This record gives sequence, C-alpha cells and structure tokens, in this order.
Amino acid sequence: MSLAIVYSRTNAGLDSPLVSVEVHLANGLPGFSIVGLPETAVKESRDRVRAAIINSGLNFPVKRITVNLAPADIPKDGGRFDLPIALGILAASEQIPQEQLTGYEFLGELSLGGQLRGVRGVLPTAVSAHSMRRKLILPLDNADEACLIKGLKVYPARNLQDVVRHLHGEPSLSRWEQALKAEARTYTFDLRDVKGQFSARRALEIAAAGGHNLLMVGPPGTGKTMLASRLVTILPDLSEQEALESATIASISHQGFDLTKWGQRPLREPHHTSSGVALVGGGSQVLPGEISLAHHGVLFLDELTEFDRKALDTLREPLETGQITLSRAARQATYPAQFQLVAAMNPCPQGRACDFQANCECTAEQQRRHRTRISAPFLDRIDLQVDVPRVRQEDLQSLVVGEGSAVVRARVEAARERQQQRQQKINNQLTGAEIDQHCALSKKDQQLLSHAMEQFKLSARAYHRILKVARTIADLAGSETIQTKHLSEALSYRALDRLAAMAA
Repeated sequence: MSLAIVYSRTNAGLDSPLVSVEVHLANGLPGFSIVGLPETAVKESRDRVRAAIINSGLNFPVKRITVNLAPADIPKDGGRFDLPIALGILAASEQIPQEQLTGYEFLGELSLGGQLRGVRGVLPTAVSAHSMRRKLILPLDNADEACLIKGLKVYPARNLQDVVRHLHGEPSLSRWEQALKAEARTYTFDLRDVKGQFSARRALEIAAAGGHNLLMVGPPGTGKTMLASRLVTILPDLSEQEALESATIASISHQGFDLTKWGQRPLREPHHTSSGVALVGGGSQVLPGEISLAHHGVLFLDELTEFDRKALDTLREPLETGQITLSRAARQATYPAQFQLVAAMNPCPQGRACDFQANCECTAEQQRRHRTRISAPFLDRIDLQVDVPRVRQEDLQSLVVGEGSAVVRARVEAARERQQQRQQKINNQLTGAEIDQHCALSKKDQQLLSHAMEQFKLSARAYHRILKVARTIADLAGSETIQTKHLSEALSYRALDRLAAMAA
C-alpha cells in the first residue's frame, strides 16, 4: 500500500490535538515534501528521517514522498514528528505492517543514526492518548514523565530499530511502569534560620494559611528574601491533581519538567529586568510565563520597584482571575495562574540608611517618585503589606531559635482544613457573596473598618481583602467568628496605605 496513517499529537497551550501523519508514495521524480502548516524544525525532519532510516539498516524508498500533517490549520513545531513520519514512510513502503499502527500514538525526535531523543510537552500528549485508549511509544528520556498518567501504556524506545521490531511482533519494547512518588520535604532552608522579624514571620504564616499575596517593605539586608524563599516550606503539600497541573505547565515550557521536583510547590524568582511577556507568557508559540510556571506555588518578585511598571500591571488580571488568556495573530492559549505573589522592596530610593523612621535622608519628592513606580491598582491587589525593619543586634547574636517550618506548617494546614470544611476553598478565593456570608462583622467592628477605610482612603477591593485576611487570622486562632483583635491585626498589615495616607 502506498498510503499510511500514523497518529501523533502537537501542543496547543495545555491541549494536545491529534495529528494524523499521512504518508503517500507516488511514482515520478524522487522528492520529499511536508505539508500541513509545518514550522522550520518540522520541515528539517526530512533530512533527519532520511538519514535515520538508512542508518538503521532500512530501505528509504526512491519515490515521490508526500507527508501531510492533518488537520492542516494547526501549526506544528518541534522534532516530535520525526518518529511518526519515519514509521509512515516504512508502512507505506510495506516494511512494517500498517495494521499494527492503529492502536498506538508516536512521538520522538530522531538523530541521524536512528536514536530517539526526548522532546518537551509529553504530559499533555500522554493525557490525550490515555483518553483515546491508545498506547504511547516515545523516547526513553520521556518515559518517567509519561508514566505520571495512571493507566497509560507506555513503551519507551532507544532507537528506530527497536520500534520497527516491536511493530513486527518481536519483544523489543516492554511496558514502562515506573511510578514516581512525591519526595519527602528535604529543603536545605527552614524558617528557623530567620532571626527576629516576628511580625514578618507572622505575616508569612497568615499569607500561607489563606493564600494571600504579601509585600515586604524594608531596608536592604533585613531578611526579606530569606522570608520569601521559606514560604514554600510552610505551605501544605500539593494534591496529586495540583501536582499534575503544575507538571503539565512545566512540561510544555522551554525549561521542561524536572522529575525530581514532582509533587513540590514551584518557587519562581524572575529577575527585575524581566519583561511583561516573560512574566505572563506569550511569544510566537504562546508559551506559559512565570505566573503560570508558579501555578499552585509562589512567585517572588524581589526589588519590586526595579520592575518595569507596565510589566507589573500585566499581573493585575491574573491576580484576580487565576488564569491568563494570551492572544496572538495566529494562536490563542489560556493558562492557569493561581500563584501566590510575594514581593519585596526598599521603602525609599536611598535604601541603606532609610526606613520608615525619621532618619530617612530622601526628600518627599524622591519618596513619592519611588512609591509611584508601583501603580495603585497593582498595590491594591496585595493583601498583606508588612514592615521589615532592621534586625536588632541582640536578635542576631541570640542563640534562641524561632519556630521551624514544620511547626508553622502544621498550624497552616489546620487553618486550611477549617476553610475547606466551611467553604470548600481557601479564603483568598472567596467571592463577594461568600465574603458576606463567612466574613460577617459585628456593628462595632464595622465602624472600625469604616473609619480605617476613610482614614487610609482604601478602595472596595482593599475592603474585601482586609476581610479575607481577618477571616484567615480567625481561622489560625480557631475562632468561628471574626473578632475585633482579628480585624485590628488585619488592618495593621497595610503599611504602604498608611504611608500614602500620611504623605497626602
């Protein structure tokens, strides 16, 4: 038969549409063409496939070869189609039985010698192949990643010859059943490493318990980065579904999925020179950005005022919706972005000798310009704004060690369990109606909040976020209702709002 069909898949965001690799051999002048919206890497597979077939001891047909990647309106990129194209040519030239191809899906890049190299974006392909009840043949380097999908029959191969022998019925490939398990927490850093900063530690615990965004403001060297990096050590473990979502996003990105980090919450720390596209995603292939790579984890923005203001403002919608939709001329993709934002900044441009105290040497205009590097709508979406003052010398020299991450994490998990029992979600995800239901205040506390709203000139969004934080503080205390002390503490975590009110 001069026509063969092999099944593979491409990546389109988090989806993995089916691609039918149709290969036709015709008489005439020898040629090799690939159609179906292939990008450069796919077009170059002609040379890789030809050399791989010949160097594997197989016959490359001297005919006019046409490869169609259907459907034709979906862009195809990468080297993942090398293996299915090679098998299609071999099936069309009757070197392998075509009926053996229907129950499989194939992907993998071929070397000139016929060896299979790993590709990125395997997890979405594995999910889709399992839903179609097909087996998956892929490079050995991708086997563990594909096996994250329970029930999927994975057959890894080292080279093209092994795949050909397997399709001829020889036992050259065996099913891969190595299951990965989440590693026990083995962080090299712990919350007990932080000396002093009891207020900031408390704010970090509240942020972890309710999933709130946190901004730490203080002079250099006060422990802001230390605190931010230790947030992941006090967060609850990922569920299997959350771990799979996080791994899928990493799989389709340029960095790929690190199997050693399976089940761990991601911590992303982009540099302050990062562009808006780097943060939210995009590019010609519409790949996920830092906010999606931090899905179910922490996005830490150090030196917040050094980021481009427009780049920071691209985070405003994802902070509200938990997802990002990227539209380009030829492609569109929607990625989840339920990340926890932690940021750090200096209180003023001079930095070294400045804090919120009277010894600040910056002029009022310098301070104003420094604060306006962050837009008010972006700042409005940060629940906790906490001062991180200089550490006292006696605290640095003290041998007394604060609570470790395991102790704090136990309280965080207990608070989150109360939230799940009450509302089936964490407090930061409460909607307006749910806030009215679960964050009710007494008349006295309503007056207190109204006075703070007027004094600090807070927005309606800040009003709701203060209530969510107060609800989390009450959950940490095991209280069924929000009390005055919980609301007062929540109001104390509005450092920049107070500063702006004093400057007005």
